[in-house]
Amino acid sequence: MIGERLKTARRASGLSQRGLAEAVGVSAMAISKYERDEMMPGSSVLGKLSVALEQRLDFFLRPAQITVSPPAYRRRASMKKREEAVVRAQVEEWMDRYLALEDLVGPAPVFAVEGVERSIGSLEEAERVADELREVWQLGLDPIEDLVDVLEARGIRIGAIGGAARFVALTFWINDVVPVVALKRGVPGDRARFSLAHELGHLVVRPEAGVDEEEAANRFAGAFLVPRSAAVLELGKKRHSLSLWELSVLKGRYGLSMKAWVHRAADLNIISHAAARGLYMQLAPYKTEEPGERLPFEEPQRLLRLAMRALTEGIVSRERAEQLYGAPLPDPNDVLSSAAGVRC
Repeated sequence: MIGERLKTARRASGLSQRGLAEAVGVSAMAISKYERDEMMPGSSVLGKLSVALEQRLDFFLRPAQITVSPPAYRRRASMKKREEAVVRAQVEEWMDRYLALEDLVGPAPVFAVEGVERSIGSLEEAERVADELREVWQLGLDPIEDLVDVLEARGIRIGAIGGAARFVALTFWINDVVPVVALKRGVPGDRARFSLAHELGHLVVRPEAGVDEEEAANRFAGAFLVPRSAAVLELGKKRHSLSLWELSVLKGRYGLSMKAWVHRAADLNIISHAAARGLYMQLAPYKTEEPGERLPFEEPQRLLRLAMRALTEGIVSRERAEQLYGAPLPDPNDVLSSAAGVRC
């Protein structure tokens, strides 16, 4: 039955039932019945659905294999329910391909945080959780060069998708065991990195009663990207203020925005909250893009590597590998092939 597949593809495309019906030349009622599995489209209509929704025919014929927990979003409060549905449907579609590739090539990394005391009774304790996780994952205290790669290697599936303008990131669980974080493609790299660290906070930290979950995730994110000892080493124990030049240099080194550095310094009492407010005022004109060089967006690479492995090992044909990846693959023998434009 194709109902759930059809509904997922339609929502991912942002089409209403009426809009899809007009595109394929059937009634909206017919689309509704297809999605409820009360009626099966003929081969001609199924072909038109495939074209309209930009999906191969076998996508509609594969059985659904994932269940998705309710997501937790980092987004603007004005994000509409329909926009949320588009984002979630896109995530469901790429995770379906992702899990299919994992089934083909073998064991996948398992998300594990044993050895970390996850419960916190205050925001300050989020610092401890971040430090313990860095130690358990053997990350040391140096800047994390590629946060996406670090988290993918430790069992978190990460995808970059197009979506609603107000969408930044979401976290949820697939089949109750696989943690997934989706990022909006194209946002500045520092913003994406903080959002990703924030979502990691939601996966790891367990706030007790009276501790705000969002604030705890933010405190964890800052501490995970810039441990206390690293911040003191870079800034000193006590400062009257910070220069924008200094903040720009540290942004490039740690992948943490200038505003987030100000917040981090205030959290650690390196600068006063009054000094922080003054720096926020200096940065206020830069609402969408901070001064200095824009940090690149870190593209998830694991799905591409899985597809290339399946192709190189002869597990699947190139056509099938590209179908599961969702885009053309580079030549396996061309070491100069660029991974630019990877997609999930």
